[in-house]
Amino acid sequence: MLWGDKMSKYNIYKNINPNIFRGYDIRAIYGQDLNEDIAYTIGLSFGSYIREKGYEKCVVGHDNRVSSEPLSKALLEGITATGTNVVYLGLCTTPMYYYAQKKLKIDPGVMITASHNPKEYNGFKIAFDDFGNACGQMIQDFRVYTENGNFKSGEGKIEKYDIKKEYLDAIKESIKLGDKKIKVVVDTANGTASIIAKEVYEMFENVELIPLYIESNPDFPNHHPDPSVESNNADLKKKVLETHADLGVGIDGDGDRVGIIDEKGNMVFIDFYAIIIWRDIMSKVKNKHALFDVKCTKSLADEIIKLGGIPVCYRTGNSYMKAKMREGDFAFGSELSGHVFFRDKWDNIDDGLYAGLRLVEILSKTNKTVSELLDGVTKYYASPEIIIKSTDDEKFKVIEKVKEYCKEKGYTVNDIDGVRAEFDNGWALVRASNTGPNITARFEGVTPEDKEAIQKEFMALI
Repeated sequence: MLWGDKMSKYNIYKNINPNIFRGYDIRAIYGQDLNEDIAYTIGLSFGSYIREKGYEKCVVGHDNRVSSEPLSKALLEGITATGTNVVYLGLCTTPMYYYAQKKLKIDPGVMITASHNPKEYNGFKIAFDDFGNACGQMIQDFRVYTENGNFKSGEGKIEKYDIKKEYLDAIKESIKLGDKKIKVVVDTANGTASIIAKEVYEMFENVELIPLYIESNPDFPNHHPDPSVESNNADLKKKVLETHADLGVGIDGDGDRVGIIDEKGNMVFIDFYAIIIWRDIMSKVKNKHALFDVKCTKSLADEIIKLGGIPVCYRTGNSYMKAKMREGDFAFGSELSGHVFFRDKWDNIDDGLYAGLRLVEILSKTNKTVSELLDGVTKYYASPEIIIKSTDDEKFKVIEKVKEYCKEKGYTVNDIDGVRAEFDNGWALVRASNTGPNITARFEGVTPEDKEAIQKEFMALI
């Protein structure tokens, strides 16, 4: 088709499924609700949108999925057809893309990735300005703009840029290991972190790296690339025990989330990882406010208070958490899903490989094991995150019904993200997923019986 004065092999796609514009990004199954024509159209829309905001340049990168390269070609053609210039990173992890935005001082950008979703998915994490990744109403406003189709025309240029060396240098500068040598198993699930994980960990003399599924393979043949789900870490647990490693580090599909396995082969959920971090940094940081999302255990809030800090419970979501980190000048923040945000000596980039190294750094300066670093933590009984299939239309209606039920019962409710009902003996969380057609739930009690009773009540309701 002809756009402006330039012929393109792509077509403007008029009827993009509105449900692919999700809470934090644009995401869909490639070949169904996402294809090259849609990528081209989104590129035209994005380039036009940021030009209206006064920007002339953006950053673009893509993950290792089979569909990412063809989608990136279409997206780039769309963006440049609006007169917007692109710094193109090519294949990179999402943290490398974030680092490039900061290093090059270019706010707008698009990372082509479906994160931890199955191989058939893909999508776009989009930043329009200095807020960072767009979320919520920002994405819906962009959807409307895209549907209106009033795109600009011009001749933008593409500049290829290799961010790898600068990214590696930044990590090396931030991490200062002690004298103790640490043996660590790193499992990248054949995702995009495979392209850099070996180089990241082998920069440090006191790290013995044991690689697991560290070859890039977009079919994810060994297990699903989501380390927040315990069943995906079965092989990582085995490898830690077989090799007598000090810990295991699991990374998700695009590299921005982490999962931790201790020396006994047990999973350390991120709210407990956060306890280890706060025990290390609380005395070193000025701002004692500690940020975490609504899914996290009360053990974390209890520990923050013990350490002299102030717990701050906030909504789930990379985009929301990262913005809140800046707004509140927090030193560290954590999401149960595996996103962790350091701002003490790192630049607020959620990076699974870096997060693993922060724990390696702590271990290298103590005689304690990972499990011993959690000695004395208040014990509660929590369910894993429970995923309940729904539809994108129905999931929000269900949450409203749960909220009405809680109000009728007179329960204390935190509704910053779904419904978190608080009780003297535990809590229940029910929320709509922002990354798929699901409802997610989690329950915790002072005793196993408390947890079971709370879970039974709310699961029956759902």
